[in-house]
Amino acid sequence: MPPARVLFYAATAGGLALSAFAVVYQPPPTWVAITALLGYLALITLGVTFSRYSMFADVVTAGPADATGAALTFDDGPDPETTPRVLELLEEAGVKATFFVIGKKAEAHPELVRDILARGHALGVHSYAHERFMSLRSPRHVERDLGRSVAVIEEITGFRPRLFRAPIGHISPAMARAAKALELTVVGWSVRGVDGWSGAQPEKVARKVTAGLEDGAIVLLHDASERGDFVPASIAALPLVIEAAERRRLPFVRVDRWLAEA
Repeated sequence: MPPARVLFYAATAGGLALSAFAVVYQPPPTWVAITALLGYLALITLGVTFSRYSMFADVVTAGPADATGAALTFDDGPDPETTPRVLELLEEAGVKATFFVIGKKAEAHPELVRDILARGHALGVHSYAHERFMSLRSPRHVERDLGRSVAVIEEITGFRPRLFRAPIGHISPAMARAAKALELTVVGWSVRGVDGWSGAQPEKVARKVTAGLEDGAIVLLHDASERGDFVPASIAALPLVIEAAERRRLPFVRVDRWLAEA
């Protein structure tokens, strides 16, 4: 069990014990109660924000210990302008990647989703609406959103996706339960290019990624901007990243290949 989850369970047990003590014996001093409550809320917030510690769900942030190669992953597509450009660059280099698609975008551009699969890449879901504060939503809302995203991909492709990356990487208890109910493996990252904003520079993105390129790395990039209002720097950075991997003789693999071998 991940240490962060053990800490969460311990904090929960401590809170229950404090509550029982207050009922059976006497309430603790106000400052103790407030401090305990704020500390517990802070712990939950950290667990949601830093999902790589797997406090609420098992999150895959790297390949297995004996992994060979790194995994390129792309979020926020598909987009009719930018996704085909990424696909062409990958095709030219003979590289396979994993695309986490937004459900409503996939619904609007099913031909791009089919093209991703036809070119030999893996598909995962990135929620249906990509709500930035999805981690604050109710369990029912979250499961409905993820379920809709899964259904869209299944209808377009004929297969049920098994990979899930949360919007902005935040995992709440509700999102963890929904992912488990839908049999989705939560995928994070170990290297990010920070290319998801309009001011990102391709050279800086490439440097950030290449600095972390190693066996087992999962790289986060974007094949589209969240709202389709700019061209991600990752598109210009991608050839530089691929060249760097080639110099290191580091192949790229799909994330699901690692999971199949586990």
